[in-house]
Amino acid sequence: MDTRLTAEQDGIRRALRELLHKRCGPGEVRAAVDGPAGYDPLLWTALAGRLGLPGLALPEAYGGVGCSVTELALACEEVGRFLAPSPLLATSVLTAPLILALGTEAQRAELLPRIADGSLTAALAVSGPALATALGLTRGNGEYSAGGGRAGGMQARRAEGGWRLYGEAEQVLDGHSAGLLLVAAHTGGFARARTLLFLVTGEEAGPARIRQTALDATRPRARVQLRDVPARLLGTEETDVLPALAGAGDAAAAVLAAEAVGAADRVLERTVEYAGQRVQFGRPVGSFQAVKHRLADVYVGVQAARSAAYYAAWAAGRGERAGGLALAQALEALRCAAAEGIQLHGGIGFTWEHDAHLYFKRAAGDELLFGPVHRLRDRAAEAAGLFAAHEAVV
Repeated sequence: MDTRLTAEQDGIRRALRELLHKRCGPGEVRAAVDGPAGYDPLLWTALAGRLGLPGLALPEAYGGVGCSVTELALACEEVGRFLAPSPLLATSVLTAPLILALGTEAQRAELLPRIADGSLTAALAVSGPALATALGLTRGNGEYSAGGGRAGGMQARRAEGGWRLYGEAEQVLDGHSAGLLLVAAHTGGFARARTLLFLVTGEEAGPARIRQTALDATRPRARVQLRDVPARLLGTEETDVLPALAGAGDAAAAVLAAEAVGAADRVLERTVEYAGQRVQFGRPVGSFQAVKHRLADVYVGVQAARSAAYYAAWAAGRGERAGGLALAQALEALRCAAAEGIQLHGGIGFTWEHDAHLYFKRAAGDELLFGPVHRLRDRAAEAAGLFAAHEAVV
């Protein structure tokens, strides 16, 4: 693995950082999350039109840029630095790869060019608080079912001319505003139960998409309630959905890890800057040895997490899986950086309105959605066969 960035990769980072620096300050972030969409549509248009961000990792044949997971991770690292609210994660990281992997050629040709140019946003809807399970991040998803019992979860049944969906999915990222829902639903009855993915347009879903109050407002989410809604099957009935979900989950974890690294790096920069300005006992608090040690520990954690995230993104492009472990490392680094940032900002840092809390909420919110950290590590150890090796030794 060559850790040096190519000229193209460096150009993506610089262009994105320049645009977000101008358009996505703390005030703009707070204003965007209070809007009906939960993000700034004009900023999303700029990201799509000027930089091609939604289609960065999509093939050129479908209007994308043709880059790999590595470039998408580098871009999301910059997005994470500014906590820029956008449908990028839900659309390009979670949903588009599944359409690319499982969709028919007609479905890919219809949907992916619109995703690549930013005109269509999408969301992945799974039943219950089970996103990490469906993606295979906290345990194997071989036994995952989109149904939650006879009357629970999301169910699909055949109907004249297609399929109909009914049920409920919570914590759907950008589910209230997405133009397309990719819904995991239970089908086949008890004897032949299985999970398939279905396409539902925003118009078909109707008004039963309710935005929820979230700890991290920069990650808007919704409760999606479907009542006899028409849907199209993604791919065919022979499509094996669960391995594709696990593969998409590992790549998404690598991208999320890079995003968390960007956020941790930014909160560390702001804390170091403040420690050099705040004077206590006649000298900047950053000159005290204890403060230096604490900031040095945060720095080491951020750099280690960056190395893990970069490796996971590189490995995902080669079909290898290291995303879950990298995500655990990055979330831990972000949580530590945000906590130290709050404390070292002194009294002002403990006020709820301070920007440091945005980063702390991002760390806590991502752990609730994709973790927690110890389960991510348990799953990585299980996948690597460490538990089996330990049992053999005993």
